[in-house]
Amino acid sequence: MNDRIDKGDIVLINKIGKYHQQVGEVSEVDYNIFFVKIVIVKLGNQEVNFEEKDLQLQTKKPSLQEVIASVDKIIEKVEQIPYFPTKEKVELPNRLKYLKLDIPKLDKQLIQKNFDSIVQILAATKQADSSASFWQEIDSSLEKISWWIRTSL
Repeated sequence: MNDRIDKGDIVLINKIGKYHQQVGEVSEVDYNIFFVKIVIVKLGNQEVNFEEKDLQLQTKKPSLQEVIASVDKIIEKVEQIPYFPTKEKVELPNRLKYLKLDIPKLDKQLIQKNFDSIVQILAATKQADSSASFWQEIDSSLEKISWWIRTSL
C-alpha cells in the first residue's frame, strides 16, 4: 500500500491531545514555509491541521481502476435482480455503462447526474426486495463510487 497521505484518504490521528485516536477524512494537503507537509483533516463539521507525521493512513481513497471495477461489479449484480420494471431493466444497465465510460473523462456534472440516477433506480428496486445477498455488494460498490466522486472531482 502507498503510505503517502492524499486528499480523500481516511486517517487516524496519532498526536497526543484533543484529537488523539480520532479518524477523519483528508480534505486538503499543503506545505508550510519550511516545506513540512500539512494535512487538513475533516473531523465531524470542523477541519483541523496536522503534520503528516502525526497521522496514520487507514484507507486510501479508491483509484480510478477500483471505481471502474465497482461499476463492473454492480453491472454483474444487477443481472441477478429478479424483479425489475421493464423501463428500469433497460435504463439501469445503460446508465451503468455510460457511467463507466464517463469516469475516465472526469466530468463531474455528467458523472454525478448518471450516478444519482443509478442510485435512485437501485433504491426503488431495493424497496421492492431488499432481502437478496447481492444488495450488500451493490451498496459497498456504490459507497466506493460515491467516495471517489466526492474526493476526486
